[in-house]
Amino acid sequence: MSDTKHDANGLSFQPPSEVDVEKRKFLIQATAATGAVGVAAVAVPFVGSMLPSERAKAAGAPVEVDISKIEAGSMMTAEWRGQPVWIIHRTEEMLAKLDAHKNQLSDPDLDVPQQPEYCKNKGRAINEKYAVMLGTCTHLGCSPNANFAETADWDGGFVCPCHGSKFDLSGRVFKGSPAPTNLVVPPHQYLTDATLLIGVDKKAEA
Repeated sequence: MSDTKHDANGLSFQPPSEVDVEKRKFLIQATAATGAVGVAAVAVPFVGSMLPSERAKAAGAPVEVDISKIEAGSMMTAEWRGQPVWIIHRTEEMLAKLDAHKNQLSDPDLDVPQQPEYCKNKGRAINEKYAVMLGTCTHLGCSPNANFAETADWDGGFVCPCHGSKFDLSGRVFKGSPAPTNLVVPPHQYLTDATLLIGVDKKAEA
């Protein structure tokens, strides 16, 4: 006896056998599984791209620096927000020179707010022994070179190799430099005499 059936339009068809039904179920399940894997493969990188990297999370975080090993007359470089931060251990002789060239500076009275209010002094510092400033020229963002050797017409400081901008040991810019303003002093505070925290200050914490 034939298993052929006819639909409402008189077209004949063979009902699926038990084997065909099982095969179809298998194919549907396999296709669904493959699709799920594909979606997961696409989703994982996408979700991953939305999660901030450890470096990104740390980029704006305050940075603790041990300054106990900086010898007098030398400097170290830390990093905060991807920028170099210079920490200079100034000697008494270096500090004494800060007034000697005041009339040669573009902004000796620090009228342009390139430093926190608590650093608005000739040393541009909380503790005058240590200068803390971004090592980035305010002209085009180059990194000036340190030159602490004193000469007849130079009291020590920084010179930008790109366009010749000059800054003293407080990061104050000299007249005639392409740089329009002093180097930036970032917010900072001392946790101890030997530990500096760059990126936040007591005022910001209050």
